[in-house]
Amino acid sequence: MKCVGFDPVEDTSARVLILGTLPGAESLRRGEYYANRGNSFWRIMGDLVGAVPEMSYQDRLHRLMKNGIALWDVCLSAERIGSLDSRIVQSSIIPNEFGRFLPAHSRLHLICFNGQPAEKMFRRKVTPDISMFHCAVLPSTSSAHTIPYQEKLSRWRASLAKAIDLA
Repeated sequence: MKCVGFDPVEDTSARVLILGTLPGAESLRRGEYYANRGNSFWRIMGDLVGAVPEMSYQDRLHRLMKNGIALWDVCLSAERIGSLDSRIVQSSIIPNEFGRFLPAHSRLHLICFNGQPAEKMFRRKVTPDISMFHCAVLPSTSSAHTIPYQEKLSRWRASLAKAIDLA
Protein backbone atom coordinates (compact mmCIF):
# COMPACT_ATOMS: atom_id res chain seq x y z
CA MET A 1 0.00 0.00 0.00
CA LYS A 2 1.38 3.43 -0.91
CA CYS A 3 1.69 5.67 2.17
CA VAL A 4 2.10 9.41 1.89
CA GLY A 5 3.51 11.30 4.87
CA PHE A 6 2.59 14.65 6.36
CA ASP A 7 3.86 18.17 5.99
CA PRO A 8 6.47 19.20 8.54
CA VAL A 9 5.47 20.73 11.84
CA GLU A 10 7.83 23.66 11.77
CA ASP A 11 8.70 27.18 12.64
CA THR A 12 11.73 29.03 11.27
CA SER A 13 12.99 29.40 14.84
CA ALA A 14 13.25 25.61 15.33
CA ARG A 15 16.46 24.46 16.99
CA VAL A 16 15.65 20.73 16.93
CA LEU A 17 14.30 18.54 14.14
CA ILE A 18 12.81 15.20 15.17
CA LEU A 19 12.62 12.73 12.29
CA GLY A 20 10.63 9.53 12.09
CA THR A 21 10.43 7.23 9.09
CA LEU A 22 6.84 7.33 7.80
CA PRO A 23 3.51 7.64 9.65
CA GLY A 24 1.97 4.34 10.72
CA ALA A 25 -1.49 3.14 9.73
CA GLU A 26 -3.31 4.79 12.68
CA SER A 27 -1.47 8.08 12.13
CA LEU A 28 -2.38 8.05 8.43
CA ARG A 29 -6.00 7.24 9.26
CA ARG A 30 -6.25 10.11 11.75
CA GLY A 31 -3.97 12.55 9.90
CA GLU A 32 -1.78 13.05 12.99
CA TYR A 33 1.84 12.34 13.82
CA TYR A 34 2.20 9.52 16.37
CA ALA A 35 -1.54 8.86 16.66
CA ASN A 36 -1.17 5.25 17.82
CA ARG A 37 -1.91 5.28 21.56
CA GLY A 38 0.78 2.64 22.14
CA ASN A 39 3.44 5.00 20.82
CA SER A 40 5.11 6.94 23.64
CA PHE A 41 6.06 10.03 21.60
CA TRP A 42 3.36 12.32 23.02
CA ARG A 43 3.86 10.99 26.53
CA ILE A 44 7.58 11.84 26.25
CA MET A 45 6.82 15.26 24.75
CA GLY A 46 4.33 15.80 27.59
CA ASP A 47 7.00 15.06 30.18
CA LEU A 48 9.61 17.21 28.42
CA VAL A 49 7.75 20.25 27.04
CA GLY A 50 4.17 19.93 28.26
CA ALA A 51 2.69 18.59 25.00
CA VAL A 52 0.62 16.04 26.92
CA PRO A 53 -1.52 13.46 25.09
CA GLU A 54 -4.67 14.92 26.69
CA MET A 55 -4.23 18.22 24.81
CA SER A 56 -5.77 18.68 21.39
CA TYR A 57 -3.47 17.66 18.55
CA GLN A 58 -3.14 21.28 17.37
CA ASP A 59 -2.22 22.43 20.88
CA ARG A 60 0.45 19.72 21.11
CA LEU A 61 1.94 20.83 17.79
CA HIS A 62 1.89 24.45 18.93
CA ARG A 63 3.68 23.45 22.15
CA LEU A 64 6.42 21.70 20.16
CA MET A 65 6.97 24.75 17.94
CA LYS A 66 6.92 27.10 20.94
CA ASN A 67 9.76 25.01 22.40
CA GLY A 68 11.86 25.11 19.22
CA ILE A 69 11.01 21.62 18.00
CA ALA A 70 10.20 20.75 14.38
CA LEU A 71 8.72 17.37 13.48
CA TRP A 72 8.87 15.50 10.18
CA ASP A 73 9.60 12.15 8.59
CA VAL A 74 12.34 10.95 6.30
CA CYS A 75 9.83 9.65 3.74
CA LEU A 76 7.54 11.74 1.63
CA SER A 77 6.05 8.43 0.50
CA ALA A 78 6.78 4.72 0.35
CA GLU A 79 5.09 1.36 -0.09
CA ARG A 80 4.33 -0.46 3.16
CA ILE A 81 1.89 -3.01 4.50
CA GLY A 82 0.95 -2.28 8.11
CA SER A 83 2.91 0.07 10.35
CA LEU A 84 6.28 -1.55 10.99
CA ASP A 85 9.36 0.17 9.60
CA SER A 86 10.68 -3.22 8.58
CA ARG A 87 7.76 -3.52 6.13
CA ILE A 88 8.72 -0.37 4.18
CA VAL A 89 9.80 -1.33 0.67
CA GLN A 90 13.20 0.37 0.44
CA SER A 91 13.10 0.72 -3.36
CA SER A 92 9.81 2.64 -3.12
CA ILE A 93 11.03 5.36 -0.76
CA ILE A 94 10.76 8.93 -1.95
CA PRO A 95 12.44 11.15 0.65
CA ASN A 96 11.21 14.54 1.78
CA GLU A 97 12.89 17.70 0.44
CA PHE A 98 15.59 18.23 3.04
CA GLY A 99 17.66 20.22 0.55
CA ARG A 100 15.05 22.97 0.87
CA PHE A 101 14.03 22.44 4.49
CA LEU A 102 17.42 22.55 6.19
CA PRO A 103 18.70 25.86 4.71
CA ALA A 104 15.36 27.51 5.57
CA HIS A 105 15.91 26.77 9.29
CA SER A 106 19.08 28.63 10.19
CA ARG A 107 18.69 28.13 13.96
CA LEU A 108 18.46 24.36 13.61
CA HIS A 109 21.45 22.60 15.13
CA LEU A 110 20.21 19.21 16.36
CA ILE A 111 18.62 16.42 14.34
CA CYS A 112 17.07 13.67 16.46
CA PHE A 113 16.16 10.41 14.80
CA ASN A 114 13.21 8.64 16.38
CA GLY A 115 14.84 5.21 16.24
CA GLN A 116 17.64 3.62 14.26
CA PRO A 117 15.50 2.90 11.19
CA ALA A 118 14.91 6.65 10.69
CA GLU A 119 18.63 7.38 10.91
CA LYS A 120 19.60 4.53 8.56
CA MET A 121 16.93 5.51 6.05
CA PHE A 122 18.02 9.15 6.15
CA ARG A 123 21.67 8.23 5.54
CA ARG A 124 20.74 5.94 2.61
CA LYS A 125 18.09 8.05 0.90
CA VAL A 126 18.77 11.73 1.64
CA THR A 127 21.64 13.59 0.01
CA PRO A 128 22.14 16.91 1.88
CA ASP A 129 25.29 17.16 3.96
CA ILE A 130 24.32 17.25 7.64
CA SER A 131 27.84 17.46 9.06
CA MET A 132 27.06 20.94 10.43
CA PHE A 133 24.36 19.51 12.71
CA HIS A 134 24.62 17.49 15.88
CA CYS A 135 22.73 14.24 15.39
CA ALA A 136 21.26 11.90 17.96
CA VAL A 137 19.73 8.48 17.37
CA LEU A 138 17.14 8.11 20.12
CA PRO A 139 15.19 5.05 21.22
CA SER A 140 12.15 4.62 19.04
CA THR A 141 8.93 5.73 20.70
CA SER A 142 7.12 2.86 18.96
CA SER A 143 5.54 0.24 21.19
CA ALA A 144 7.51 -2.30 19.12
CA HIS A 145 10.69 -0.94 20.76
CA THR A 146 10.26 -2.45 24.19
CA ILE A 147 12.81 -0.76 26.44
CA PRO A 148 11.23 0.68 29.61
CA TYR A 149 9.53 4.07 29.31
CA GLN A 150 11.79 5.72 31.91
CA GLU A 151 14.88 4.74 29.91
CA LYS A 152 13.38 6.16 26.72
CA LEU A 153 12.44 9.36 28.53
CA SER A 154 15.88 9.71 30.09
CA ARG A 155 17.66 9.37 26.75
CA TRP A 156 15.28 11.78 25.00
CA ARG A 157 15.67 14.30 27.84
CA ALA A 158 19.49 14.10 27.73
CA SER A 159 19.58 14.78 23.97
CA LEU A 160 16.95 17.52 23.82
CA ALA A 161 18.29 19.35 26.89
CA LYS A 162 21.38 20.24 24.87
CA ALA A 163 19.30 22.19 22.36
CA ILE A 164 16.23 23.54 24.14
CA ASP A 165 15.44 24.78 27.61
CA LEU A 166 13.78 21.90 29.45
CA ALA A 167 12.07 22.96 32.66
